[in-house]
Amino acid sequence: MEPGRERKVADLVPGLGRGPCAAKSMSEKPRLGTLEEVLRLPMLESLLTEQTNPASAHIDALSTVEMLRVINAEDRKVAEAVGREIAAIARAVDAIAEAFGRGGRLFYIGAGTSGRLGVLDASECPPTFGVSPEMVQGIIAGGESALSRATETTEDDPAIGARDLSARGFTASDILAGIAASGRTPYVLGAIAEAKRLGAITIGISCTPDSELARAADIAITPLVGPEVIAGSTRMKAGTAQKLVLNMLTTGAFIRMGYVRGNLMVNVQPKNSKLLDRARRIIAQAAGVSYERAGELLAEAGGSVPAAIRKGIHG
Repeated sequence: MEPGRERKVADLVPGLGRGPCAAKSMSEKPRLGTLEEVLRLPMLESLLTEQTNPASAHIDALSTVEMLRVINAEDRKVAEAVGREIAAIARAVDAIAEAFGRGGRLFYIGAGTSGRLGVLDASECPPTFGVSPEMVQGIIAGGESALSRATETTEDDPAIGARDLSARGFTASDILAGIAASGRTPYVLGAIAEAKRLGAITIGISCTPDSELARAADIAITPLVGPEVIAGSTRMKAGTAQKLVLNMLTTGAFIRMGYVRGNLMVNVQPKNSKLLDRARRIIAQAAGVSYERAGELLAEAGGSVPAAIRKGIHG
């Protein structure tokens, strides 16, 4: 970023940092950033996620097997990049667990692939850990329809990000994790600014060094996976890195909350035949009883796996 260029996200929209965002009604079309606003953000061509990758420069001329080997070789770099961020991820996990302990919630917010990954991770928490859908929530630019069909326009408006967050009843007791591979998405930055205005802890997950998002968030998680096999296609390595980080955030926090015994998901909800079978196997292993007895204990406990385990252990 050029010296002297303003970096504050709140300045992109008048009043964003000075009170609840009421800049637009839900019926208004998202506005595109003005030239002045766009100039406040790093140009895309300068971002690591937009660079061309020498390893795949001639991928279109390779055989299918060779092409896939190039992709696979690049994918191997992702776990190492995430590994270098373990300390920051640990701080985020502990902050999330602390928020959960005081009744707070975790919110993800993002646009495009980043938003879809947040919604995916949030949706997996209730069946895996037996928690309320309210405990971890995903917000995507463009709303539910953007999960299956790309909607690019809303991601350029920080006011919409702030408004979408407020519409979920976000408070200072909650935690917001903004997800943006480029680290410059106005929609995400607007939500981060609003969360900080409320006094909430914020997490920024991006794949660009010293990004706007990393600077704005309280905890920056920045796995640097390098240029994509297809230049700018951040659904690939960057998306994989983001998914790995989100896995760690929720899994780690719920382990800290006691929702895992050993490595067993003891809060699983047996709502179908697969989960019922899993629940019986978990009870059998945790309580040291037979599979048949585990089924009996589960029935006696009214379908509660933790209660069935306690009953099996203590008789």
